[in-house]
Parts: sequence; C-alpha cells; structure tokens
Amino acid sequence: MQLNQLETGVLFRNSMPHVKSVHAYFPSVAVLSDGSLLGLFSLGEAFEAVNLQLHWSRSIDQGQTWHYQGQLNPATPDRLTSTFGRVTTTPDWELLANLIRYDRSAHPDEGLSNPDTLGLVPAELLLMRSGDRGKTWNEPEAVTPPLVGPAFEMCSPITVLRDGRWLWPTSTWRGWDGELPNGNRMLALVSHDQGQSWNESLDIMHSPDDHLIFWESKVLELPDGRLLAVAWCYDEAAGTDRPNHFSFSTDGGASWSTHASTGLSGQTLTPHILDDGSLLCVYRRLDEPGLWACHARLNEHGQWENQDQLPLWGTHSSAGTTRTGENMSENFAALKFGAPHIVRLSDGQLFVSFWCYEQNVSLIRWFKFTVS
Repeated sequence: MQLNQLETGVLFRNSMPHVKSVHAYFPSVAVLSDGSLLGLFSLGEAFEAVNLQLHWSRSIDQGQTWHYQGQLNPATPDRLTSTFGRVTTTPDWELLANLIRYDRSAHPDEGLSNPDTLGLVPAELLLMRSGDRGKTWNEPEAVTPPLVGPAFEMCSPITVLRDGRWLWPTSTWRGWDGELPNGNRMLALVSHDQGQSWNESLDIMHSPDDHLIFWESKVLELPDGRLLAVAWCYDEAAGTDRPNHFSFSTDGGASWSTHASTGLSGQTLTPHILDDGSLLCVYRRLDEPGLWACHARLNEHGQWENQDQLPLWGTHSSAGTTRTGENMSENFAALKFGAPHIVRLSDGQLFVSFWCYEQNVSLIRWFKFTVS
C-alpha cells in the first residue's frame, strides 16, 4: 500500500488557548452534493467536561480550509447535559446527525463514567436532519431504542444500506450503578422508515461469559452485499485489550459469524471500502505508538487478511497518549488521540480526520491522500 500526495492540516483548533480552554474531540465529516464538506466535532473545556457540545465547520475547498459555523445542538437550560454525535449523508443528500445527549445533572463533578462500575450517566438518543446542505436543521428527534442499554455508546455515523435500511451501530453500556440487563453487546439499531422509528436491532457481537466489551463499533456494506462489523475488544475479566475484532453477515444482518481477531493490536478501528473491495483501516495502535493505516481484506472465505501498515501520526511523540491500567474509566480519561473517521472526497481522495493533542491543546487534524 502506498499513500499518494499525503497532505495534512487542521479542521479545528482553539486559536486562543492562552485565554480560554477549548478542546476538540470526536470528528466526522460529510461530503455534500456540491462537493463541499461539513465537519462535526465536540468542543469543551476537557475530555469529559460537562460543557461538551456539538459544533460544526464547513469547507468549500476540499478540506484545505474550514469556516467555523457554531454549535449544532440546542442548549438544555433546564438541566446539565453534554452532547456527542456523528454526521453522514443519505443517497439523496439529506444530512443526518445522530446524537447522544448525556444528562450530567446528578453527577456534575464527575466524568461520564463511574470509576467503580464503569457505568455511564443517563443518556438519550437523538436525530437531527438537514435538507439544504446544513443551512438549516430540524429540532432533535427523540430515538427510542428497541432494548434497554440502559446507556449506549456514541461511536459511528448512521450506515445507509442499499436496501434502504438505516443502521445505527452502537453498544450497550452499564447504567451509573452498574446495571446491564442485556449484557455487553455490540449491536446496530435498525430503521425501516428513514429514521422515523427504530423498532429492531441487529445483535452482532457478544461473549457467552459477558467478559468481552465491544466499543467503537462500525458496520459497512461490502460490494458483494456482505455486512462487515468491526469493534475495539476489551477483555474486562483480564483487564486488557484484545486485538480489534470483526464479524460479518451474508444474510443482511439476520445472523453473524462468530467474532474473531483482525490481528490488529489497537483501538478505535475505522474501515473504509476501496475501489477494489479491499479495506483501508485507520486505528490507534497499541503494539506501536501512534495512529496507523492498514490495508486489509475480508476474503471470500470470511477470513481477515492484513497487508501493509503505515504510520500517520504520533509515532515519535505519543508518549503518555494512552493508558492501559485495570480501571477503564481512568484509561479513558488519559487518552490523548483517536476516533478516526474516513470519507471519500468528490475528487476521489480519502479524507481522514481524528482528534489529537498538540502543544497541550486537543484539535481536529486531517490527512488527505489516495491509495495505490
């Protein structure tokens, strides 16, 4: 694999860090019908600050420069909330922003997760839409999932399948006190009516003993019609990460192969389908420092094959950017980069965005290239 015409730049960075604390996290980018780009990200005082909210920027020059547009989600003056989300477009160019809004009112001086149980504060799922390239957005629509989480992870944009279904990849997550009635499951919420209702879910990955947790899940549709799911796999019983896992379905998600290792030692794996049906995977690597790109393939026998790997960022300066202790709440708080997102631009180049700390400020950085 060769990355051609490799360029990098910044989608968002606090221009006055000496005056105010504003850090950027968790980006996603959508390509609009006119070729312009819309970037969505969270801004706040810190990684799990109670004032984290969704903001967005626009680019009209293929991502070279970005123009900040403001906060996307409306405020909640009656309670203390923080909001996270991802953005994508449908085949008819409707913009979709799927959101999770966390209620911090009961724990204003805590992070998102309880260090004693790994449980999250209460969360609600929302959907925002725009039919005019982001000029106007509807009010957030409440999404009622078909099962109790009680909380869910915000990790992926909505995937629009060729049969018209919308998939919202996510994972169940414990409530603040540790309740988890349906176990640790990677799943995808399903809508058959373009987001009006979400009455079904695909049960994709779980372990019989419930010791494995699947985070940062993604689902995409391969050219041959198979569905591919990937996830960061954490072994809670052993207190350690396993290699990223994958599973696939040949029947539209009704059943899935037994989840298995991709052989990639890392977290926050994001795959993107290349023209020949192979995969560009970008992830936070654990056996080597930094953010890496890997060329991979799911062969016709359902086996994952890794080919070339190339570093993108942080291979020489990422000391202290991850933590692998036994308490995952503390590990989350120590992270200093991750959550890559990949989109194909109108000129055919691939655009990778992710968050990272540089000079003690968390910003959204991008790379742009072609693959040969």
